[in-house]
Amino acid sequence: MRVALFVTCLVDMFRPSVGFATVKLLEEAGCTVEVPEAQTCCGQPAWNSGDRATAAAIAKQVIETFEGYERVVVPSGSCAGTMVKDYPQMLDGDWRARAEALAAKTHEVTSFLVDVLGVEAVAAEVPRLATYHDSCSGLRTLGVKAQPRALLASAGVQLREMEEAEVCCGFGGTFCVKYPDISASMVGDKVRNAGDTGAEMLLAGDLGCLMNMAGKAHREGRGIEVRHVVEVLAGMTDTPAIGEGE
Repeated sequence: MRVALFVTCLVDMFRPSVGFATVKLLEEAGCTVEVPEAQTCCGQPAWNSGDRATAAAIAKQVIETFEGYERVVVPSGSCAGTMVKDYPQMLDGDWRARAEALAAKTHEVTSFLVDVLGVEAVAAEVPRLATYHDSCSGLRTLGVKAQPRALLASAGVQLREMEEAEVCCGFGGTFCVKYPDISASMVGDKVRNAGDTGAEMLLAGDLGCLMNMAGKAHREGRGIEVRHVVEVLAGMTDTPAIGEGE
């Protein structure tokens, strides 16, 4: 299967290891992976801020870049959710039909591995104790919940569920900028719940959530590693955790 990787802005700028881990997992599952150079942002910040014209222009550029591939895989429920749910709402006529076609073959990475390819186990062995945060878009827009947990179990990860695992971490893209006090309170609750599990690692599938939680955990000195789930599934845990120095 010829698969295109939509890298996402945050992965490109802050955590390229997530992109490399995604490629590793896809290739191990038998895919040919390509990374189109013309890709940019998915347009979610503009869309969420009410700049519909800019969001639609970005959506058209993404559609043109990715519509020639069998599948599009994204290491982010947030960006994938924008492409799957929001693109068809942004556009009309022929562009809407093209957006719907792209949406039908766009997947969050753990969902793609489990639901499309039927992957039941990964090659990595990571016998560590972790807890998992369900990001809002991945969970509510795309139904991502059981898939990462099943793959983590196959890697030997012992998962200890935190209280309110499905509650937002407070990042929410531009939400954390518009409502910083509410956001800070929400992420405080999240990292406290994660720390209360006694887990060594806090995992999730969206880098925005992870950066938000890692920053709060570091400021509070909680000593929990914050990592993207694909890094663990690919066995790429030698690099510093998110928010740690080189």
